[in-house]
Amino acid sequence: METGAVETGEDYRDAVLSGQRWAGSRFVRCDFTDADLRGLATSGCVFDHCDFTRTDLGESVHRSSAFRTCTFDRTMLGDSSWSGCSLLGSVFVDCGLRTITLADCDLTLVSLADAVLRGMELSGLRLREANLTGADLRRATLREADLTGATLTAAKLTDADLRGARLDARALAAADMAGTLVDVDTALLYAAAHGLVVS
Repeated sequence: METGAVETGEDYRDAVLSGQRWAGSRFVRCDFTDADLRGLATSGCVFDHCDFTRTDLGESVHRSSAFRTCTFDRTMLGDSSWSGCSLLGSVFVDCGLRTITLADCDLTLVSLADAVLRGMELSGLRLREANLTGADLRRATLREADLTGATLTAAKLTDADLRGARLDARALAAADMAGTLVDVDTALLYAAAHGLVVS
């Protein structure tokens, strides 16, 4: 892929593009369904409204790239690494996420409903208004994460670490938080969400 290339509406279905390095390229409404992108390295790339259904992105590395309003449906993401990336508004369905690495990433408005995130390191991530309905976050580390406005209905946060995380009372009332590690501010919010009066 040529550096700085702009691709719009391209069909990459079933393409074999494993091990490639893409820098500064932009993809708009491109279809990567069933493509082999294993080991792909992206830097400063932008993907808008792209479809990664059943795409193999295993062992891929992404730095300062944006995946905005993209679809990841049964996408293979094992051992992939994402650093300084934006995944704004993207949807993840039935993706194996437990072996991916996320650092300094923006997951605002991302849908991770029913995702298995058990034991993952998610500290400092921006998850504002993310859909985490039914997500398995047991033993996950979410220290200093921004969960403002996130939907946590039926989310499992047992033994998770939420110290320093930003949440609102509505989210705290909806999640299963038995054994969750929290700081004093979050504990007070949790108490208030459950009708307790702290004096």
